[in-house]
Amino acid sequence: MADKFTGHGPDRDTLYQLIALDLDGGPRFVEELRRAWDDGDAVFPVDRRLPASARDAVLTAIAPTVVVTADGRFPRLGRPVEPGTALVVATSGTTGEPKGVVLSHRAVTASARATSARLGVAAEGHWLACLPLNHVGGLSVVTRALATGAGLSVHPGFDVAAVEAAARGGATLVSLVATALARLDAGLFDAIVLGGGHPPLDPPANAVITYGMTETGSGVVYDGVPLDGVDVRLSCDGEIWLRGAMLLDGYRCADGQHVDPKDAEGWLATGDLGSWQADGRLHVAGRRGELIITGGENVWPEAVERALTGCPGIADVAVCGVNDEEWGQVVTAMIVPGLDGAPTLEGVRGWSRERLAPYAAPRRLVVIEAVPRTPLGKIRRGEVARLAAASFPD
Repeated sequence: MADKFTGHGPDRDTLYQLIALDLDGGPRFVEELRRAWDDGDAVFPVDRRLPASARDAVLTAIAPTVVVTADGRFPRLGRPVEPGTALVVATSGTTGEPKGVVLSHRAVTASARATSARLGVAAEGHWLACLPLNHVGGLSVVTRALATGAGLSVHPGFDVAAVEAAARGGATLVSLVATALARLDAGLFDAIVLGGGHPPLDPPANAVITYGMTETGSGVVYDGVPLDGVDVRLSCDGEIWLRGAMLLDGYRCADGQHVDPKDAEGWLATGDLGSWQADGRLHVAGRRGELIITGGENVWPEAVERALTGCPGIADVAVCGVNDEEWGQVVTAMIVPGLDGAPTLEGVRGWSRERLAPYAAPRRLVVIEAVPRTPLGKIRRGEVARLAAASFPD
């Protein structure tokens, strides 16, 4: 399998397949991934939670040539991949249209080596994969173990009892999101790689907070410090740009085009805004489009959400801006009420003003049944904004 990790297939004139793995996490998934790589083919992990219509739409856009299910292998009219391609991971990005992030074997290996070096683990570690494998946060656990020779256990999903049993059985390393971390005994693992949504206010000492995206193959900044081989720069307006060997080759688009979002020097504009802290660490504020500008002041939704954590009457919360003639935008809290009912707007504003600048306190309050989130726990900002706008029509 060594030549697969250099990016060279056995015959560069051969058309290599894109194998869609429509399988639960487990030994079969790993076996099929290994088989595809040994044949010089690439793998596209399917989100098995999607309804049939959405799954068909993604398969049409990504265009695999073979689909593997529990019942067998089925050819499909699709498009081959370039030699050296390891993975195609679906993402909708900011457009909502499904497309595939193309990651080469070189990128997968670079990511595996850099992350393992930062964590101080290699073949002696044992990784547990329990996040969805169609997301890079879950898939990179599998590929990291394969690339470094580390031990590997793969679960079909996150289950507290199963995860804790795996830790007691020898798993030492795991990738999680904050919502999963809060449910288990974190001390069972040597190291926990945290990604997805914003981290907990007081993470355990063995947790590493990561920043990255599908386009970077996994996290590339750990606890504010770029991994070895990762370059970070900020544009004049604070946008984060990244460069490194683990970045994507490009996007596999529904129209058959291959689009490379990097510039001529290999830099990727992330669309995230950030700043360098006094200790030299990178602080990620949020997506450019999520910034709320109210009365000329900048407010980040995540900062308000963190401040509202623990507010009496709030079980969950998402914050967004709603257009307003006077303020430009007003900070709006979409809350899931607690068992004793929802707080008043004044109660929320009072709680916020004790923890934030006055202009960041919510001016509007909307009660909802559940905060829209991705399977990894990230808030679906676009859906939240649509719900808020519908609650306050012009």
